[in-house]
Amino acid sequence: MANLTGFDANQVEPNSDYEPIPAGKYVAMITESELKPTKSGAGNYLQLTFEIIEGPCKGRLVWSRLNLSNPNPMTVQIAQRELSSICRAVGVMTPSDSVELHNLPMEISVKCKRRDDTGDVTNEIKGYSRKESVKGQAPQSSTNSPPWRR
Repeated sequence: MANLTGFDANQVEPNSDYEPIPAGKYVAMITESELKPTKSGAGNYLQLTFEIIEGPCKGRLVWSRLNLSNPNPMTVQIAQRELSSICRAVGVMTPSDSVELHNLPMEISVKCKRRDDTGDVTNEIKGYSRKESVKGQAPQSSTNSPPWRR
């Protein structure tokens, strides 16, 4: 139970129903990460929340789930490869905690996918790369520059 004294819904615009964002490339950053158990309880996945930080979809969120602990070794290998892509995109090669990947801009490739269970169209992140500072030119990395400038 939460105390909502002082809240007036007449003074706040309601949320609109969000449609999936169009397929394409977006500049985004990880804003949240959490290790969660799988439905079966036989493993864990890392849920990453990405916020789009540029363009017409600025402020929208997309998610990725990496099955880093799973009885199926192929599932783990796929998740590790995806995590490697994320690490390379933000320039953090040996993170000891997922928070080290937060708030660092990268480019994500988003696809639209129809869910098997409901038929709804949802977004899925299919790729990660370094954010380009100038179209066609990768940013120069420097060990003296802060992570958000890489």
